[in-house]
Amino acid sequence: MQIEIDPLSDVPLYQQLRDRVVEGIAAGELVPGDPLSSVRQLAMEFGINIATVSKGYDLLRAEGLVRTHRASGSVVARGPLSGRHDVQPWTPSARAGWIARLHTMLAEAVAQGETDDDVLEAARGILTDLAAQRRTNDTKNDRTNTKNDRTKGNS
Repeated sequence: MQIEIDPLSDVPLYQQLRDRVVEGIAAGELVPGDPLSSVRQLAMEFGINIATVSKGYDLLRAEGLVRTHRASGSVVARGPLSGRHDVQPWTPSARAGWIARLHTMLAEAVAQGETDDDVLEAARGILTDLAAQRRTNDTKNDRTNTKNDRTKGNS
């Protein structure tokens, strides 16, 4: 997955990094076990401070989306409807943090004059788009796995 951040955005770089990884997981572009670029590698790629990248990864770890091991680096820890038994459940504090952010986002929409129905329609649209992206990525992953299985069988 190619991560893009906008240095001119009002959104802090560490938050943009975190958000792009979350979006990749939600869209099925990143699945449990997928490795993430190293902190040092991303810092060099974007020309930003290592501490900025670390802060983004720290948020992802605190939310239970990423696991980091000194030797093997950071990997995706969970995914949507993954059904994996080795994935830790969402911690109550991580879920509470998400609820607080969702509350603020919904309050922002209402404060800007959106109706409840408009907010729900926007949320449904986003969820529909993410589901479609996951289906597309699942199909790609299935084809890749089938191709790899055939290649292994011919070795």
